[in-house]
Amino acid sequence: MTAAKAVHRAYSVAGSLTLVVTPSGRQSGEFLRKAEEFVRRLGIKVRGDGDNEISIAFPNGSRIVGLPGNEATARGYSASLLLIDEAARVDDRMYRAMRPSLAVANGDLWLMSTPFGKRGFFWEEWEHGGEEWERISVPATECPRISAQLLAEEQDKGDETYRRGVYV
Repeated sequence: MTAAKAVHRAYSVAGSLTLVVTPSGRQSGEFLRKAEEFVRRLGIKVRGDGDNEISIAFPNGSRIVGLPGNEATARGYSASLLLIDEAARVDDRMYRAMRPSLAVANGDLWLMSTPFGKRGFFWEEWEHGGEEWERISVPATECPRISAQLLAEEQDKGDETYRRGVYV
């Protein structure tokens, strides 16, 4: 869903920059591979922007750039859209460092994540972020790609992951 959102923004808003932040470069790369499939479906040849290792450049001058969760090397961007995937596992310093990238373009911010305890910026924004946030929660039981059998097996294991809310 978020890869489709990134491609839609880049395709429909000429000259825009969409930033994708994940806990690691590998995850950012995986996100962009999903986005590349949507780009191909639009009939656009996938190519990088020439400056960023994990990127997609569009004929209209827009770009999607994937960043690993390292705040020291992620500054200096002005984004139309900032997507933070697995936000509960992205360091708080990275979140604070990336928020100013939205200031110039008055950009949009999406935080997506599975839970990871009652800590960090993702939990704070979810619990106390105020009315400006639209919160959407989809438990695994409502996801048609996850079987009821798998969920029952995971619950039967008594695993902390299940209790922490990753599946529910």
